[in-house]
Amino acid sequence: MLPHLARIDIFPVKSLDGVSVAQATVLGSGALKCDRTYALCDAQDHFINGKRNAAIHRLRTTFSVDRQSITLAVDGQEPVASFDLQPQRPALEAWLSDYFQQPVTLQANHNLGFPDDTDAAGPTVISTATLEAVATWYNLTLDETRRRFRTNLEIDGVPAFWEDQLFSADGSPVQFAIGDVVLEGINPCQRCVVPTRDTRRGTVAPNFQKTFAQQRAATLPDWAPPQRFNHFYKLAINTNIRAQAGQILRVGDSVSVVK
Repeated sequence: MLPHLARIDIFPVKSLDGVSVAQATVLGSGALKCDRTYALCDAQDHFINGKRNAAIHRLRTTFSVDRQSITLAVDGQEPVASFDLQPQRPALEAWLSDYFQQPVTLQANHNLGFPDDTDAAGPTVISTATLEAVATWYNLTLDETRRRFRTNLEIDGVPAFWEDQLFSADGSPVQFAIGDVVLEGINPCQRCVVPTRDTRRGTVAPNFQKTFAQQRAATLPDWAPPQRFNHFYKLAINTNIRAQAGQILRVGDSVSVVK
């Protein structure tokens, strides 16, 4: 099997459930269209996310990219609430404020979105084999591991931790191509508390980060620059895409490192 783009996940609302799509358009900023376009914010304009509020894990959401609508429910409960984002945004904010028991606003950035790393705002990249390997460390399913790490582009036909060659020892970008799109690998992605939690209930797995760091150090491949790991709680890579607005990434696209 040759290296190829096996999956694209976008997350229209930061910290809420993702959407698996067959293709994604690159924006002028290098971000993917509809990825983390919206974010939930509190009265101080701080993000309401999994880092600050574990209650977000109990929200189940589906998002219609075409209609720009969202459906929400508390996991395992009825009723389900649906909103069109533009005309019904005040009603959506009221529903969310009631759920979180604090004022909530829905903010939007249609060019850059709300990435965690604004210096490397392109899609995050990981291999299927990496996710499968991490799943074995905790006896998780592949889907649960995907939901915990929330990456955009999944590469198959490569070994576990293949993506660790896509950043350099000295910090200079490493170019790689997915179809007609050239990406720059920037750095390994530092993880937060979110992967430690069950994505349905928000419960924390004991010693998750310690186990992860031990396993990551033990399985670090020869092609990974060790000096880029001041600690080993890192997984996937952050990228940039420069001057390629309108280009399209498609599931099935070939993947290669640019020499």
